[in-house]
Amino acid sequence: MTRLRRFAASARQVRLRRFATARQAPVGSFAVAVLTVVAVLIGGGAELLACPNCYLAEETSMIDGTKLGIVAMLAVTFAVQGGFLGFFVYLRRRARRIADVELDIEWSELQRGSRAS
Repeated sequence: MTRLRRFAASARQVRLRRFATARQAPVGSFAVAVLTVVAVLIGGGAELLACPNCYLAEETSMIDGTKLGIVAMLAVTFAVQGGFLGFFVYLRRRARRIADVELDIEWSELQRGSRAS
């Protein structure tokens, strides 16, 4: 029986070691990915970062429309994020207000109890 327990314990240790090494692997791959991105950005130059329509193009209506589209997408994104932020601020204020009301109710009940004694 003792022998089986030792085997179970050692098997559990092997599984834990495998789990620990598996969890460390993505950190190394993340570092490789970051280094690859940095190398591409440094070595790629401006041609890599610009689209074929915009790179060294004249100021045309297509470029202006692209810029306006980017501004519109940013405006929508910030409006949605602002809505989320406003909602969470509202929830926080409401929770504080409810906590204050509950504290006032509890305090008044405690004061009534002390007067009755």
